[in-house]
Amino acid sequence: MESKADVENVAKTQMDNRLAKAKPMKLGWSPEEVERISHALNEVLANYSVHYQKLRNYHWNVKGSDFFDLHEQFEELYTETLTNIDELAERIRVFGQTPLSTLKEYLKVSTIKETGTDLESSTMVREILGDFTILLHFMADAVHAAAEQGDSGTEEMIKKFINKLEKHHWMLTAFLAK
Repeated sequence: MESKADVENVAKTQMDNRLAKAKPMKLGWSPEEVERISHALNEVLANYSVHYQKLRNYHWNVKGSDFFDLHEQFEELYTETLTNIDELAERIRVFGQTPLSTLKEYLKVSTIKETGTDLESSTMVREILGDFTILLHFMADAVHAAAEQGDSGTEEMIKKFINKLEKHHWMLTAFLAK
């Protein structure tokens, strides 16, 4: 059983701790480390955001005998992508940084580029596969940056994205092989 003295010596809030009264650092990372992680995450975010809009474009504009399959698949992909975009932006905010958030910023930073609306369905799938390759490159960079800083939260989040993208890549590649 705790004595009254033990209970009185326990901090009531974080503000009672000396560490909390000191100048805070973003989760213990230096400003340079925060910048490196945030930059890598913003690159993923920008590419993912352009990719998301392409998926919506393709979902709305796919035609032909593959319509039903691809219309549904593109919707599943853009729904998942939107969730991942939100997680990325919130992770950047965890570091006290501002995520890219305008189309202008996304298009300036993104390696993934927009396409037109009147594409053959197979071209749409090839575009998405190309996007996956680009996204995986930037995700690998983000995992590397996170691992170097000991940021297991970012590393784990991005690795989950990678696992899903690799599976989607396999499935769309198999779709084209018909």
